[in-house]
Amino acid sequence: MVDKPDAALSIGALPEIVRKIRARTPARLLVGRAGAAYRTSTQMDLREAHAAARDAVRAELDLEKVFDEAFVQRWGLFEVRTRARLKDEYLLRPDLGRHFDDDSREQIQNRCSRDNDFQIAIGDGLSVPAIAAQVPQLLPLLCDGAKERHWKIGQTFAIHHCRVGILNEIGELLKPRVAMLLIGERPGLTTAESLSCYMAYRPSSSDTDANRNVISNIHARGLNPQEAAARILNFAAQMMKMATSGYLLNEELPALKGH
Repeated sequence: MVDKPDAALSIGALPEIVRKIRARTPARLLVGRAGAAYRTSTQMDLREAHAAARDAVRAELDLEKVFDEAFVQRWGLFEVRTRARLKDEYLLRPDLGRHFDDDSREQIQNRCSRDNDFQIAIGDGLSVPAIAAQVPQLLPLLCDGAKERHWKIGQTFAIHHCRVGILNEIGELLKPRVAMLLIGERPGLTTAESLSCYMAYRPSSSDTDANRNVISNIHARGLNPQEAAARILNFAAQMMKMATSGYLLNEELPALKGH
């Protein structure tokens, strides 16, 4: 049976309240049906989103493929690895993604300075497309904002097969006041390009998730890079002022324009 277009579901024919709801969310609302099943267009859209999510999880980090050569050279980016050697091992053993391998520890100690105010790391996480899409805009905004605040900034580097808990080892190796990890979020059926920024004040080996803060949903239909940078920098300043992070610290959002 051919799935015929449903004129009642065209955007112009929808009630105003429904159009407003659909405009405010990427969720698939009021998409219609063919009998007891999704319409063909909805089913194809879901299959495309699912394929993008699978591809994002399976993608491997390669700096010069993820970013162009000029970007890598501008920021002096270099790549280190965790103890998770293969993608399957990374997915099945999250603990291995929280620790650098021995060669990477040595490389970080040789190439990065210690005791900075602001240390940025980039982690592939569960979505390489997320860092490819968001980091080129976000990283310059963060570094420029940190310089305006006269913060001492550490050397940025990228981490292959990375989990959030790697912040603890960054803290142990480099002793920054605030360490932050830009990491690809678990992709969903709305986007496979969502980035999170996990932050901690003087992270150490004993830290847990309770000692960290996160600003998430950085992507085209979520938090844009300009808004994300403002919030991250503001949060870092709070951490430095209060000398803490995690559940003890509530984010103070910057005032909205016109208020």
